[in-house]
Amino acid sequence: MLESPPNVWRELGDVLEDRDWTRLVRQLKNGDCAPFLGAGACAPTLPVATKLSRQWAAEYDYPFPDKSKLDEVTQFAAYHEMDPVTVKQLMKDKIASVPPPDFTTPTQPHALLASQPISVYLTTNYDNYMTMALEHANRAPETRVCPWFKGADQYPITSVDDEFRPTIERPLVYHLHGHLEEPGSLVLTAEDYLEFLITLTKRQAREGDPLLPPQVSFIMSTRPLLFIGYSLSDWTFRAVFQGLYESLAEVQRRRHVSIQLTPPLGRKPSPAAKARAVTYLTKYYDKLNISVFWGSAQAFCEELGQRLQAA
Repeated sequence: MLESPPNVWRELGDVLEDRDWTRLVRQLKNGDCAPFLGAGACAPTLPVATKLSRQWAAEYDYPFPDKSKLDEVTQFAAYHEMDPVTVKQLMKDKIASVPPPDFTTPTQPHALLASQPISVYLTTNYDNYMTMALEHANRAPETRVCPWFKGADQYPITSVDDEFRPTIERPLVYHLHGHLEEPGSLVLTAEDYLEFLITLTKRQAREGDPLLPPQVSFIMSTRPLLFIGYSLSDWTFRAVFQGLYESLAEVQRRRHVSIQLTPPLGRKPSPAAKARAVTYLTKYYDKLNISVFWGSAQAFCEELGQRLQAA
């Protein structure tokens, strides 16, 4: 649920090179890829985070000047309700009240990904769109949730059977930030994000007690990832990927692709400011072995769809 990127980034022409497109198309057609979906993959079906945050701020008479941070506003709402799960149930109702995307549109992000022979889909979104798109494509997905919260082992949706092997016919859709089916599993408030990151960090450092099931960690460590709808400011994106990157030997590191929602540069950024921003971000992502497409998920999928058809 992030803002769309300013046009200035596309004007700069900082998009994927042909070799990146060729490699990505080949990987998708061979199933040698793991999509990692963020909030931008759901735009414009679901409202951006800043819009939703301001709505909640008005409803709860949020007293602080910056009303654009959803995690802080929902933290205040949880204090007001004296029950954080109530706020998460309200979030569930808001998302569930929105009609889902049209999965008959070939370039709709979830539909396009569901049409490829992929066995594991990763997401930090709460919605059920990826599962719905797979079912629309006549596949039988298994939906599971990361057990980041205390008592998670009591919920069947957090358990992945050791014997389960994701396949093209029966893929795994894994939600790191919770799922609407269990509102208590949502990573929503500021305290939720803090607990998630602390749990993730502790479990990454603890041998024999991983937070992610082996079916997920194996895919993340052996296949190139396709990040859709994240921004540099997304701490989960940074924490998950940085931990993954540092755990692998250099010879095991694949080249990833990220469709990025970019940070704002102000209404009228100077050419010098644009150049400094591009230089910094390009070097930052290249250091992590990530090729970047600056733009919306929809714009990316429209071009990707054309290239898949032509291949």
